[in-house]
Amino acid sequence: MDYSKYLKVDELLQLQKPLSDGPEHDEMLFITIHQVYELWFKQLLHELDYLHALLEKNDSFQAHASFKRILTILKIMVAQVDILETMTPLSFASFRSRLESSSGFQSLQFRKLEFMLGHKRKSAFQAYENNPRATSELRKYSQRSTLYDAFLKYLKLNNYDIPPELLNRDVTQPLSPNLALQGLLIDIYKKDRNIANMCERLVDLDEGLQEWRYRHVKMVERTIGTKMGTGGSSGAEYLVKTLFKPLFEDLWIIRSSF
Repeated sequence: MDYSKYLKVDELLQLQKPLSDGPEHDEMLFITIHQVYELWFKQLLHELDYLHALLEKNDSFQAHASFKRILTILKIMVAQVDILETMTPLSFASFRSRLESSSGFQSLQFRKLEFMLGHKRKSAFQAYENNPRATSELRKYSQRSTLYDAFLKYLKLNNYDIPPELLNRDVTQPLSPNLALQGLLIDIYKKDRNIANMCERLVDLDEGLQEWRYRHVKMVERTIGTKMGTGGSSGAEYLVKTLFKPLFEDLWIIRSSF
């Protein structure tokens, strides 16, 4: 066993296959960056699974460490946009047609991430109508409890009276605000610093994902303007609609109550 064999470096370096004639210089960058994003998505799914289990076991110490890693990965993902933005609109246009119907909207791992964080909706399945394997995998994630559900169990384990309708909710449905929970969270912030810190890590996670969405939107606008996106999407117009929609609304709503 050596470095190359353990990491499968030879196989990894064969996965960047530009399709444009020449090929166009920036197509290699485009492929590499997006493959790296998919690797980070894979790692985030791995970390979120772990964090979910830690919260359900009431392991506060390790959960904070897990949050730190997840938030650091998100910062790296945001920073990678800087590299993509070195690609000009002309250089992207030189190979864009090679993408044909492919689109970032088809990233199954990112949809899994959204579902794990509570952003579940039937429309997410549309991109996989002709892909039974992807549809099946995403359906499994739609039927799993979210990170926020694990957080509610964590609060219950710490002797907080969580409304039964939240603990027993239909996890296939998106998260929605709860007035009774908001009152409880306000009390936690005022009286329980340790649990309040855990709440703040969820807010950090929510904000970190929003930051990545924002940078992604601006990168798309910078590269293709208001053009239709690849794969028939509305491009930046659609992405803008995803901004400023928090995942954990209760934790944002209570901000105006302090």
